[in-house]
Amino acid sequence: MAAPVDQDPFPPAGLNLNRPGNARVHDYLLGGTTNWAIDRTLGDQILAALPLTRSIYTANRLFLHRAVRQLIELGVRQFIDIGSGLPTMSQTHEIAEELCPDAVRVVYLDHDPLTVAHAQIHLERSGDPQRHAVLHADLRAADRVWTLIGQTGVLDLAEPTALLAVSVLDARQPDQTGAADMSPIAVARYRELLATGSYLALSHATVDGVPAALVPGLTEAALLYAGAGIPVLHRDQREIAALFGDFELLSPGLTWAPLWRPEGGDRAAGEPRFATPNQSAVRVGVAQKR
Repeated sequence: MAAPVDQDPFPPAGLNLNRPGNARVHDYLLGGTTNWAIDRTLGDQILAALPLTRSIYTANRLFLHRAVRQLIELGVRQFIDIGSGLPTMSQTHEIAEELCPDAVRVVYLDHDPLTVAHAQIHLERSGDPQRHAVLHADLRAADRVWTLIGQTGVLDLAEPTALLAVSVLDARQPDQTGAADMSPIAVARYRELLATGSYLALSHATVDGVPAALVPGLTEAALLYAGAGIPVLHRDQREIAALFGDFELLSPGLTWAPLWRPEGGDRAAGEPRFATPNQSAVRVGVAQKR
């Protein structure tokens, strides 16, 4: 595997270890152990504002698991996981290889240097350097990211690939001036770069269509994140659908996380229980480039 030559500086200058990290807070709220006291403090504040947070995050992560399994069944063997976060509740290659051992190739991408460091350690233990890689880069720079992925030698970008953007596009990604969120522009470019037959799977937090009683808690949680330097976006259904562009959504379309191809048996036993699916506050979908 050829090593990338120009990843973002690692660790970056001015790395602040005295603030909560988005991935570490998620890890804590998902029951993981890769977090610090400062992350747990913010997590507890969010739980106080929104007691359903753990169920919401779990439903989102289990959507990722189901999407990966469905994509494997559709013949996908290459994955790009952007904003991949910490390896809580299993990583993409581990889920995929439950169904297809030794044949799946995955490149992970994250812009948080500590998250990347943990991912590198995890891949050393559970991965294969010929088939798995992790990159430290900014998802907003789509063309540069594409070059770095190609340099790993892990994926053949001329072949169909699944791009996973799960619980990452709702973290606000402004340009260098802070003037605008860059995620839709970057996602549009990734759609262009993906080979025909590829897939885009994404999830996004929303307050559009959720029970009215949940909106104050979701708003307070977003304010807590923003106060910790982790700005959060809630897009409406129309804006989330637009992220798929002209890709063709697989059944059941853009839906609430628990409703996307639910499973039975032992797998379903881990699913959180919501009084109504819209309590999950996360819209999800998988679409194909025709």
